[in-house]
Amino acid sequence: MDAVSQALLEAQNKAETLFAAVVDGGLIQAGKLESELTEDIYRLARDQFGVRRHWHKRIARAGSNTLLGYHEESPERRIDADDVVFLDLGPVFDSWEADFGRTYALGSDPHKHRLVSDIGVAFRRGKELYERTPQLTTGELYDFVAGLATTSGWEFGAPTAGHLIGHFTHERAPTEPRRFSIRPGNDQLLREPDEHGNPRHWILEIHFVDRARQIGGFFEELLTVPTPQ
Repeated sequence: MDAVSQALLEAQNKAETLFAAVVDGGLIQAGKLESELTEDIYRLARDQFGVRRHWHKRIARAGSNTLLGYHEESPERRIDADDVVFLDLGPVFDSWEADFGRTYALGSDPHKHRLVSDIGVAFRRGKELYERTPQLTTGELYDFVAGLATTSGWEFGAPTAGHLIGHFTHERAPTEPRRFSIRPGNDQLLREPDEHGNPRHWILEIHFVDRARQIGGFFEELLTVPTPQ
């Protein structure tokens, strides 16, 4: 594994440990406002993990707010005992960006727990498609994971399914803001190197929703770095 891949994987591993600390510490609990949860996470990340910078806004969404995408503003909501709650965090570790998202079903509703399971499965299937398809475009990957939502009885809840990641701050295309996002119709090759000939790295985001039941689930992590066996 090259040095950049290793650095990004290490940042992600730290983010995963941070998420475990959030759960083990009981930070996700009924009665707490979403904003209170994000503040608790900020303090935990700072005090226990030395995180001083988050490269994007910290998101904690519960109940019907889980239908909303990253760029949508959500009304403040208090977590209920049987809610679905998802977290989307972008902590920076040693100048390397992590972008990690997970969903938690607090109650015993089997439909909500199936949602949590299905988004994890969809991520793995999307990553498998990337690994076996050298000429895969971002648009093709979006269409694939959106199709998984439909076949599983859900709806894909976002206009994009991922983006670039890297050393803070990662590469951007100001004149072509949609170029480096996983979205329908985008013919950007996932394996196309940057202008210096270096591999680009991508995050894959899965957002499945059930609008009738007013719930959504979110799962994200590195697409382009192999998962250690």
